[in-house]
Amino acid sequence: MDAQRPPVAAAACAAPACAADTIVIIGAGQAGGWAAHTLRQEGWAGRIVLLGDEPHPPHERPPLSKAVLAGTAAPESTALFKPEAFAALNLDWRPGVRAQRIDRAARQVLLQDGSAIGYHRLILCTGGRARPLPVPVDAAVQVHLLRTIGDALALAPRLQPGRQLVVIGGGWVGLEVAATARSRGMAVTVVEAQGRLCERTVPRDVSEHLLALHQAQGTQVLLGAVVERVEAGAGAAVVHLADGRTLQADTVVAGIGLLPNDELAREAGLDCDGGVLVDDTCRTSDPHILAAGDVAVSFNPWAGRRLRLESWQNAQEQGMAAARSALGRLVSYQPLPWFWSDQYGMNLQIHGMPLPTHQAVLRGTPGSGSFLVCYLNGAVIEAALGPNAAKDLRFARRLIEQRKPIDPARLADPAIPMSRL
Repeated sequence: MDAQRPPVAAAACAAPACAADTIVIIGAGQAGGWAAHTLRQEGWAGRIVLLGDEPHPPHERPPLSKAVLAGTAAPESTALFKPEAFAALNLDWRPGVRAQRIDRAARQVLLQDGSAIGYHRLILCTGGRARPLPVPVDAAVQVHLLRTIGDALALAPRLQPGRQLVVIGGGWVGLEVAATARSRGMAVTVVEAQGRLCERTVPRDVSEHLLALHQAQGTQVLLGAVVERVEAGAGAAVVHLADGRTLQADTVVAGIGLLPNDELAREAGLDCDGGVLVDDTCRTSDPHILAAGDVAVSFNPWAGRRLRLESWQNAQEQGMAAARSALGRLVSYQPLPWFWSDQYGMNLQIHGMPLPTHQAVLRGTPGSGSFLVCYLNGAVIEAALGPNAAKDLRFARRLIEQRKPIDPARLADPAIPMSRL
């Protein structure tokens, strides 16, 4: 705790069962963990109840599809805080406990065992769950999903050299699993229903770079291929495509997106639209309830529309912002979206939201494996992305945030350092 800040006093609580000294956080992932940490850092001396339906302490998820899945890192390495630092937060941490209902009138969270916890403020960090495959699947076949530590530990032993993996979904999780499996010597086929990889999140030139990267590693990529059903087969499964092709698989993984866990909020009558709606203070339609992370939807001025950001950056920073807002701090959370992915030693980062209406300016040579693409609206950079271009991207981010007009010809010239722009 910051010794320079006095403890924050609990406000008066008018609701009948409200606990004026208690802040409840539902969801013990990255957003929930950082919310709890920030409450203490900002001087909250009252009770913090942290409910998590997983048995693990707060942790980050990106390593689950990479180092943890590859077996090069233990699940414990994903923890946000060292055990002694987590214990020092003095939380009422309840692992493996699921909230059943929110009673907004009484300001209580009702648990599955019938008990109730009163709250002064409630922070929803319920995240999301992996979208299940929406086609018929034989009961004898397990289609693996990857969202939790348990998912990664169940899938990891299946990634054996010489075996065949079919990954359904050519988005970020699917491609990261494919890269990890190839690094372990598996034969891998990626099946993507859209016409290109990561079509919802990156422009065509980056999709083509990803395709070339995976094909160069020996992965078979099928684009515009729709899965019709999954049946038991001679190996473990046969994946049937709508065009009549069949794929034999020892293991099948589906990475087709995330569903927000907004059921608690909906049942409580909070405003939701593809997630829990919040303003730039992270508050929901109930001023005593906040939301952060993968479940939260808010207007993003950089995109010009409401978004639900599924990223490491947002989970951490919005969790921290929600905690400060819960304590009455002045908060205006309007982040420049930032996303990254590691595949085959390539680190791809995206700052901002590239749009089809932007002018794309290439800096560098795609064949070199390191280049930058900036997306301009007039003379202003509004987004930038590139593989293995972390240094240039740091400067590009500054230019985006400053909204400084730039000469596209100078931007495209790699002989001119980004620092001079």
